[in-house]
Amino acid sequence: MSAPAQDRLAHVKLGTYYVVPLAESDDFEGWRDQARRLLMADVPPDRVAWTEPGGSAGDLFTHGDRRLPTPPVDAPQPRVSRRFMDIAKTVILHSDPERFSILYRTLWRLQTRPRLIEDAADGDIRKLADMARAVRRDIHKMRAFLRFRETKDEKGAEHYIAWFEPFHHILRHNAGFFVRRFANMRWSILTPRGTLHWDGEVLREGPPATRADAPTGDDAEELWRGYYASIFNPARLKIGAMMKEMPRKYWKNMPEAQMIPALVAGAQAREATMVKAGEIDMGERPETLAAIEKAIHACARCPIGELDNTAVMGEGPRGAPLMIVGEQPGDQEDQQGRPFVGPAGQLLDVHLQKAGIDRATAYVTNTVKHFKFTPKVTQRGKRRLHQSPTAKEIDICRWWVESERAIVRPKLVLALGASAARGMLGKTVSITKARGTAHPLDDGSELWVTAHPSYLLRLDGAAREEQQRLFDADLAAVAQRLSELTDA
Repeated sequence: MSAPAQDRLAHVKLGTYYVVPLAESDDFEGWRDQARRLLMADVPPDRVAWTEPGGSAGDLFTHGDRRLPTPPVDAPQPRVSRRFMDIAKTVILHSDPERFSILYRTLWRLQTRPRLIEDAADGDIRKLADMARAVRRDIHKMRAFLRFRETKDEKGAEHYIAWFEPFHHILRHNAGFFVRRFANMRWSILTPRGTLHWDGEVLREGPPATRADAPTGDDAEELWRGYYASIFNPARLKIGAMMKEMPRKYWKNMPEAQMIPALVAGAQAREATMVKAGEIDMGERPETLAAIEKAIHACARCPIGELDNTAVMGEGPRGAPLMIVGEQPGDQEDQQGRPFVGPAGQLLDVHLQKAGIDRATAYVTNTVKHFKFTPKVTQRGKRRLHQSPTAKEIDICRWWVESERAIVRPKLVLALGASAARGMLGKTVSITKARGTAHPLDDGSELWVTAHPSYLLRLDGAAREEQQRLFDADLAAVAQRLSELTDA
């Protein structure tokens, strides 16, 4: 064995521990260089403690060696994939002090398992993915919810100051974004982790700040609040999605956020007013399904009916105990003139069969009767890209699906997706909150809500498996309830 190789094994056998201090909490280059050196010196992950400013190596490494070993001249270069490096650059920004150790442990394992980074079920890989996702979300939140307030400097010149509380070490990473976006402003961004100051030419970093260092408002905020109130659309309100995208943590720094509770509280009342104001006199309800089919082909009461498409009527036996309602026809449904015959319909058939529901005995239709799309020219020719209907379009077309329900008289209605649920209830609901339980309708039937199968098609991996599990559970509950209703 060569002398360098013997030296390399010596520190492992003697149980030497190494403490590796990093200059900054987001010091990717420093971590990368030290990790490469440790790897080439064959130092295993359990013999290394990484520290950042303000951090501690822990009791086990109190007496660790801060002089890192010199790699032997014949040590092979580490093997690192581009994918791992991209993930590492993001994970370094996370606030978890264990991130450096997890990255080094993963890098160590990659030397003998080059495809480890592709194993989403591995504990380390899953942890890194979660960290990277959290960092990207924090980066987005800072860009979306940071608010500058106008102040005057000692010379009376305009200077804009913003306060933000990031979860992770993203301040430096986001600096370029704010310099490019507000290049002509003089501004400062204050955070508990550090500060940035831009004078129009040079970007400077400063020490951490406190909330008291930032202004609480300016003269322009009343104008902004008035604008926000004017564009607030209660018909498009999804409280769950809004809270997920804009958690309360950020509200205190946003002038418009003070208005949100009152706007949300009155949203349903304002929505009902908007719907009533937009109602159209549709005349007498058709008495047969054939009459409905004839009428919808001539309907142009909303912009969708004026597109180059064909109305698609529901199909199934009159008196069907189950009515299945989707959002709108797709491209395949529009061409064939039948509901749920495209990819989403084929997936629905698979899950219905799994739940023991015979589609042939159900009445299947859509809330909106025409295919809403936008044309697009691609290398493969002209395509029609799906567009979701607006709340007003759903409300106008609701007349037809209610007419179908009045004739079919099902005992149970299954709404697939939020648009279908709105078509049945006349208001927007959260699928997450509405699924799994019965909602009584005015004719004595029950409404059950689940996701639209097209949503499952847009997912992959673990997310798709989880949503398919929920979808199957919903259909199983519907099958059980349908059995109870028909046996009663």
